[in-house]
Amino acid sequence: MKSLTIQKNDADQRLDKFLSKNLPNLPQSLLYKYIRKKRIKVNGKRADISTRLREGDVLELYINDEFFEKPEPTYDFLHAGTKLNILYEDENVLVLDKPVGLLSHPDDREYVDTLIGRVKRYLYEKGEYDPESEQSFTPALVNRIDRNTGGIVLAAKTAEALRVLNRKMKDREIHKFYLCAVHGKPQPEAGLLKGYLQKDEQKNKVFVSRDPRPGAKTIETKYRVLRSEKNMSLVEVELLTGRTHQIRAHFASIGCPLVGDGKYGNNQKNRKQGGRRKQFLYSYKTVFDFTTDAGSLENLNGRVFEVENVWFAEQFPNFQ
Repeated sequence: MKSLTIQKNDADQRLDKFLSKNLPNLPQSLLYKYIRKKRIKVNGKRADISTRLREGDVLELYINDEFFEKPEPTYDFLHAGTKLNILYEDENVLVLDKPVGLLSHPDDREYVDTLIGRVKRYLYEKGEYDPESEQSFTPALVNRIDRNTGGIVLAAKTAEALRVLNRKMKDREIHKFYLCAVHGKPQPEAGLLKGYLQKDEQKNKVFVSRDPRPGAKTIETKYRVLRSEKNMSLVEVELLTGRTHQIRAHFASIGCPLVGDGKYGNNQKNRKQGGRRKQFLYSYKTVFDFTTDAGSLENLNGRVFEVENVWFAEQFPNFQ
């Protein structure tokens, strides 16, 4: 018999989910059988697969030693880059400024050098993250932005921080603001764009319509024009919904595509602006506005984090 004590970062998980992560060699069919046959107990008592684990719970595992064997650890994140632009850090969270060109998470082309890989390496080398001592939790990003978009991304160092931030994001108690440069000038100069967004998975492209369609999701994009000149406008955007390519597709749908956007934009106009190939879009400000209890993250309430130098705004002095 072996025993495991549930740590803080492992709490509030279902028993079967925790064991699947912690004992990858144990087939799921056997896992369910062992729980049913009381060969896996919680605090000495029979448990169900859906039992929620609490910090301090003791699991008694009457199963073969072979299922506890783990291969020698190799950490891919140690091959990730080391550069991180940290706007804020405490024991629970990191507020990061992701550069243009860096993936938030791995994809089929890049697996190692991603933002989450750099976060894990940074915390590992600081001694704040040890995969061997964690039974299931790993540091995680709360939000993500496209590879070709830079800006603020939140990372959770603990399971509790991740739960709280995910809830606050869902309840719109964390506000995300973007800067973008668009062709033309949106009319009116401030307003709320509403529409319906549908994704074409094969083309990796979305389409916006004014009327609802089967499978389309509602989108809301709040904006205000900050400055206009030379047939371009600098616009501040607040995302009220966070859909794939929402800002790019929404502004293109009203005839004001983002400067430098080759997928939804106007290549002829982009060439007139010097053939720009990077979309002028940046997640430049995040506001924490908690209206409900945030637990250990209450210190963030009311805080505003802002990227001071957005690369394309600096190219247009009259925009400042």
